[in-house]
Amino acid sequence: MTEGDAFTEHRPLLFTIAYEMLGSAADAEDVLQESYLRWSAVDPATVEHPRAYLVRVVTRQALNHLRTLKARREDYVGSWLPEPIRTAPGVSEDAILAESVSMAMMLVLETLGPAERAVFVLHDVFGYTHGEIAASIGKTEVTVRQIAHRARRHVHARRRRFEPDSGAAREVVQRFLLAAETGEIQALMDLLAPDVVQVSDGGGKATAARHPITGSAEVARYVLGVARTSLTATTRIEQATYNGMPAARSVTGGELDWLLAFEIHDGRITGLYVMRNPDKLRRTDAVCPLDRGELQPWKP
Repeated sequence: MTEGDAFTEHRPLLFTIAYEMLGSAADAEDVLQESYLRWSAVDPATVEHPRAYLVRVVTRQALNHLRTLKARREDYVGSWLPEPIRTAPGVSEDAILAESVSMAMMLVLETLGPAERAVFVLHDVFGYTHGEIAASIGKTEVTVRQIAHRARRHVHARRRRFEPDSGAAREVVQRFLLAAETGEIQALMDLLAPDVVQVSDGGGKATAARHPITGSAEVARYVLGVARTSLTATTRIEQATYNGMPAARSVTGGELDWLLAFEIHDGRITGLYVMRNPDKLRRTDAVCPLDRGELQPWKP
C-alpha cells in the first residue's frame, strides 16, 4: 500500500477526529493537508501500523491548531457555533458518533482545554486506551487518566439530551417550518420546549441575534419576525441532515442564506442552531464522510 492509498483509506476517520477536536471543517482540512505532507515524507515500509501513525500525526497537528484557535475565538463577534457539516442520514445509526458531532456536544467540547478535548474525543468517542492516547499527546498514562476523568466529569455535567435524526424528528421540523411560514405562533410554541434555546452565529458578517434566546414565547416571536422579513417568493427551504441532526436550509437566488439545525427531545424542539456566517456556509453542500474506525484498537 502506498502512502496515498493509506491516507485515503483512513481519511474519513482522520477528518472526524480533526473536526471534533477543532469544531471547524476548514481547519480540519488544513490539519489533514499538513498531516499528509508529513506522512508523504515518511517511507511507508518503516511504518508498521499506518492508521495508528496517522491518528497520532493528526492529533498532534490538531492540538497545535487548537492553541491558536482559542485566542482567535475570544475575539469572535456574537455567539460562536461550530462550522456545520452535512452528514449522511446513516450517521444517526451510530448514536455515539451522532451525538459527538451534534451542535450541543461540540459547544460543550469548546469549553474544554486542548489536552482535555483531545483525550475526551479519542477515548470516549473513538475508544482508544489511555496508553495509546498518552503516546500520541506526549504525556504519561497516569496523567492522561486524570485528564480523562476531569474532562468526562465536565462534559457529563453540561451535555444535553440528544436524539439522532429520524423520521419522527423530520416530521417535527416540517411542522415547525409550516408554522413559521404561515405565522401561526401557537402552533410554533406547541413544538418548542418551554426551556428551548436558540443560538445564532453571524460572525459579524450577517444579521443574527448576538446572544442566545431562551424560552418558547421569546424564540417563537423571534422566529416569526425573521420569517416575515427573510422569506420571499424566490426562497426555497430544503430539509437535510447536518451534524447528525435534522436541519433546514434557506436558499434564495441560488445562494444559501442560512442553515438551521434542530435539537429535538420527546417530540419537542429543545435547541435551535442558526448559522448565518457566510464563511461557515461555503462548504455545506457536500456530504462529509465520518468514521469512528469501527471501534478498532489503535493498532490493527
